[in-house]
Amino acid sequence: MIQLRIKNFGPIRQGMVATEGWMEFKRVTVLIGNQGSGKSTLAKMFSTFSWMEKALVRGDYDKKWFERKGRLKNQLLSYHRLEHYLHSDAENETELEYRGDAFAISYVKGQLHIRETGDHTYRLPQVMYVPAERNFIAYVRHPRDLKLSSEALKEFLTEFDKAKTSMGATVKLPINNTEIEYDKLNDILNIKGQGHRLRLTDASSGFQSLVPLYLVSQHLSKAVQSKSKEQQPMSTEELARFKKWAENIFRDETLTEEQQRAAISTLSARFNKTAFLNIVEEPEQNLFPSSQWEMLKSLLECNAQGQHNRLVLTTHSPYIVSYLSLSVQAHRLHQKLQACGRADLLSKLAEIVPVHAMIAPEDLAIYQSDEVTGTVSPLATFEGLPSDNNMLNSFLRQGNDIFDQLLALEEEI
Repeated sequence: MIQLRIKNFGPIRQGMVATEGWMEFKRVTVLIGNQGSGKSTLAKMFSTFSWMEKALVRGDYDKKWFERKGRLKNQLLSYHRLEHYLHSDAENETELEYRGDAFAISYVKGQLHIRETGDHTYRLPQVMYVPAERNFIAYVRHPRDLKLSSEALKEFLTEFDKAKTSMGATVKLPINNTEIEYDKLNDILNIKGQGHRLRLTDASSGFQSLVPLYLVSQHLSKAVQSKSKEQQPMSTEELARFKKWAENIFRDETLTEEQQRAAISTLSARFNKTAFLNIVEEPEQNLFPSSQWEMLKSLLECNAQGQHNRLVLTTHSPYIVSYLSLSVQAHRLHQKLQACGRADLLSKLAEIVPVHAMIAPEDLAIYQSDEVTGTVSPLATFEGLPSDNNMLNSFLRQGNDIFDQLLALEEEI
């Protein structure tokens, strides 16, 4: 279980209004709300703490390095440009708490504290934050020439380049019956459809937003699959640390040969990434509603490829919440059909909603952030399904109400 509690940080002043202030990040977690209400803040803090926990488990840095005064504000928060969310006059009032599988991290009264949880089931994750600015990457012909000030965008660009070079001849996209191909010689991505072929830089804004997200998500989800033949390779620094620790194990004369092999096996397991935390800002960006559904199914497919994967979305789209309700309903129906042995109907169901896009009710959490009150609240559910009474749907109803008022006024003419 991964939990987060935030209070008096940026736009989030009161934090969660239920569950004693804690929000739980499940297999699929969705954050909705108005601009400036704190959706991205929550997603970025989840990303930051997840990375810190990974670095602690892997031995990149020790507790003292993280706990040094000013480290959180000046280095860790600046990665996502959150350092100014800690105002000097209110810094001691900020409360940030994270409960992970291996470490608990808290920032209270201006001081960071870290403690081990004693849980040895931690899975080393590949943490990927997909920023909303990703469409700029596809728009320019040579994205490496961009002078980016966003560290998150730089890292996403790095993974985008890796995803391109690992492609086969073509990759089928989930929308418009199109494919993407990579011209390695000229470092160019091309969109191929029925009777047309054009560069991604010349394609529609929807493709420019979708392609980087789709390629990176597919690439990383495959790289971290448990028991996959394709293992995530160690970086140079990771390999150096591994060799140093391995040498210390073999120098330890108090260990038997069998104990040394067991220690090396345990050490190696610490560096194999076996979970994918995919944190995506506005996945619906520039996409038609039907394309949003196809895109969402592709993200859920990536999430389903690993038992310990997690998908976190920030969104302004009522369609995303509606489609997630369909995924939950499909899962419930799938269980009923399995229980009564209706294999014939199972195949029909899979044609409507693929199995990999189905979500168990207990694996989905949706939270609403409010920029007026500075609060975050869980979206209510009915028999496991997300409630229709959410702020995105309320604005749809508001549009209908305005239309009714216009009709009423017209009748008075």
